[in-house]
Amino acid sequence: MANYEVMQDGGVPIKTWTKGVPFEDKARAQLKNISRLPFIHKWVAAMPDVHLGKGATIGSVVPTLGAVIPAAVGVDIGCGMMAVKTSLTAKQLPDNLSAVRFAMEAAIPHGRSMRRGRRDKGAWCDIPDDVAAAWSGLSERFDVLQEKHQVLKNTNNVKHLGTLGTGNHFVEVCLDENQDVWIMLHSGSRGVGNRIGTHFIDVAKKDMERWQIQLPDSDLSYLPEGSDHFNDYIEAVDWAQNFARVNREVMMMRAIAALKSSLGMEFNAQLEAVNCHHNYVSREHHYGKDVLVTRKGAVRARKGEMGIIPGSMGAKSFIVRGLGAQESFCSCSHGAGRVMSRTKAKKLVSMEEHLKATDGVECRKDADVIDETPSAYKPIEKVMAAQSDLVEVVYTLKQVVCVKG
Repeated sequence: MANYEVMQDGGVPIKTWTKGVPFEDKARAQLKNISRLPFIHKWVAAMPDVHLGKGATIGSVVPTLGAVIPAAVGVDIGCGMMAVKTSLTAKQLPDNLSAVRFAMEAAIPHGRSMRRGRRDKGAWCDIPDDVAAAWSGLSERFDVLQEKHQVLKNTNNVKHLGTLGTGNHFVEVCLDENQDVWIMLHSGSRGVGNRIGTHFIDVAKKDMERWQIQLPDSDLSYLPEGSDHFNDYIEAVDWAQNFARVNREVMMMRAIAALKSSLGMEFNAQLEAVNCHHNYVSREHHYGKDVLVTRKGAVRARKGEMGIIPGSMGAKSFIVRGLGAQESFCSCSHGAGRVMSRTKAKKLVSMEEHLKATDGVECRKDADVIDETPSAYKPIEKVMAAQSDLVEVVYTLKQVVCVKG
C-alpha cells in the first residue's frame, strides 16, 4: 500500500511521502510553484525530509521534459554519502575515542576560516600526493570548462578535493546492529560545485528575462534543451558530480588510514561500500518517456539499489535497499530534514539539550555546532516509517565518533 498523499493547485499533482512528519507551509507553496511549470513530466514527488530550499524544495524529485532547472539541483552539486563496512567490531575500539576523532580531523581538512592573510583551514595549502593523483582524472575536463566559463577560474577546485566543508557535512565512525564498525561520510563538490551551480542559476535567470518568460519564482528559471546554455550546464554538472564522488572516495581512504593509525592495527575496510549522490541530475526513463530527473535532497532507490539515509549527529542512520517505487520515480529521502533553521536552532536549543542529545558520541560539544543538534531535524524513525514503501532497511547504524566542519 502506497504511503503518499496528493495535493494539486493549478499544476501537475504533487505526491508527498510525509505522513506523520512535519511539512511546513512554505515548502508546500514552493512545491506548488514547481508543479506549475509547463515541462514537468507526470508529477512532482516530495520525500519525507522535505523542507524549504532556495528556489527548489529540498527533498524534491522533479522529472522534466525538454528543460532543466539548475536550482532544482542546487549549488552543492553531487552532494551525497559514502559508507564502508569494516572487519572491525565494537570490542576492538578503545573506550575513549577522542584519539580516533583527532586523527580523522587531522587527516581531512574541515570547517572554514577566512581570516585575512591566513589560509582557509578547510582547504589544502600544499596538495598531498593522493589528492594530486585523484585530481589528475578530473583536471583535463575542468580545463575545458574553465576556458569556456571564465567564472570558474580561480575557484577552490583541487584545493577542496578531499575536504569536508561545513554545515551538515560530516565523517562518522558507526556501529551497526551486529556491532560491526562502519565509516560513513557526507560531502559534495565543495567550492567549485557551488560556483558552477550559482553561475548557471544566474544564467537561467538572465535567459528568462531576455525571453520575457514570467515564472512564479525567478529561482525556478530554466534552461531549454537544445540551447547552448543547457548543454553547457549538463556538461558542467556532470563534471561536478564526478568531482563530488571522487572527493568522498579520497576522504574515505584518509579516514580509513586515520582509523588504522589511531588504533595501531590493520583491518579490511571494503567489505561493503555505498557511494550515492543526493543533489544531482540524471537521465532516466519513466512512464514511457526519457526524462531528466533532478533530485535535490533525494536518493535514487531503484529496485535493489543501495543507498544511505543519515540521521543527525546523535541519531541513527540507515543503509537501505531501494524497492523501485515508480510513483516516487524510484527515489527516497536523503536524511531526516530540518525542522529548524540554523539561526532558530542556535536561539532555541540549549547547550544542556545538545550535550544530552549527543551523549555517548565523541564529537564537538560547543555552541558552534548547536545548529546541527538532533532536535533541529525531523525524527529519523518517523521519516523512515513514512517511506516504508520506497526502501527497506539493510543496516541500522549509530555513530560513536562524529567529525563536523
